[in-house]
Amino acid sequence: MRKLFYTISVAALAILTSCSEWEPVVNVTYDDVEVADPVEMTANCTIAQLKAIYSKIGEPVKIDDDLIICGQVASEDRSGNIYKSLYIQDATGGIELKIGKGQLYNDYKPGQWIYVKCSGLTLGNYSGMLQIGYGRNKKASGEESGTNEDGENADNYETTYLDVQYIIDTHVFKGKVDTPVTPKVLTEDDLKANLKARHPNGAVMPQQGPDFGTLVTLKGLKYGNEVFALLYPDPDQAHDSDHPGNRVFLRNSGTWGITSWALTKQGYIDHLNAGDWDTATTGDNARKVSETDLKALMIRKATAYAVSQYFTLGGTTVQVRTSGYSRFADAEIDADVLAGTATIDVTGILCCYLSNGEYGVQFTLIDEDSVVVNK
Repeated sequence: MRKLFYTISVAALAILTSCSEWEPVVNVTYDDVEVADPVEMTANCTIAQLKAIYSKIGEPVKIDDDLIICGQVASEDRSGNIYKSLYIQDATGGIELKIGKGQLYNDYKPGQWIYVKCSGLTLGNYSGMLQIGYGRNKKASGEESGTNEDGENADNYETTYLDVQYIIDTHVFKGKVDTPVTPKVLTEDDLKANLKARHPNGAVMPQQGPDFGTLVTLKGLKYGNEVFALLYPDPDQAHDSDHPGNRVFLRNSGTWGITSWALTKQGYIDHLNAGDWDTATTGDNARKVSETDLKALMIRKATAYAVSQYFTLGGTTVQVRTSGYSRFADAEIDADVLAGTATIDVTGILCCYLSNGEYGVQFTLIDEDSVVVNK
């Protein structure tokens, strides 16, 4: 019976929602309780050693060996800017653990030790970041292609979520709650070193950078007067790279009037009504947003969208990417920061992304308090 239940549970994992931006985040906080009988295991693999198993883009690795990693929870999803995932880290690095459930902050506390039995799980890449999750069988599931934030075909997703409780319970184990992780302060040289990281086989693979996937602080970021957002006029229709007419890119031309961290549904509508994006075109350059019927469609089908706000640390560009469903999506960036007369310090998860064959630095804030303005 147990084997049958496991089979059914695995089948339930077949369908993956390829873009979590479509689901609003609901926060429910339960009373804090001590972890009942925290687990104590012995890890036989560091996070860096686990990540090194992945050696080639496009070739996810199903783990058959009885590997156990242990790391502390470095992230929190209370604000909604991190969704259905935990980032855990040890002394060697960090990695995203795709749990597949919301409100994880109720069950996994900052600083808590987490043990992961990796056998049967898959190590994969998404747009430059390594993740540990369940194997993704697109053809078997009939799953449609999605898109990443650069508008690239999201066949890039190489793993799916552990969103069946039985699978979670047999792979992820909660240890004691310890002192929260202290973020490491990184310099521009540190960012460059992470981007140039190499796999043990000699290949340049920034995913192996020791600070990617960990909690860090960047100090003195200057506003770059540029944003990136990928909008879908009709999100209910196909909007992958094979359907450029149902995609609108906001990039390479300043801020497009976006001075908030992201776009809620109402913020999206407000910009459309204000005409801020009238000169933007669909991906096939066939239509402008200013066209009455296209704009009416976008307003009728409005939803929230992630935005990448560009900053610089010295000569290195840092994309601070925020979900349109985060609790602070509509929060305005400080006016002095936008004017270039003030800088910010940010604390969050350091990420990398791959676009057009080049890697860049991306940053995920934990919450609005993760930003400190320096005037």
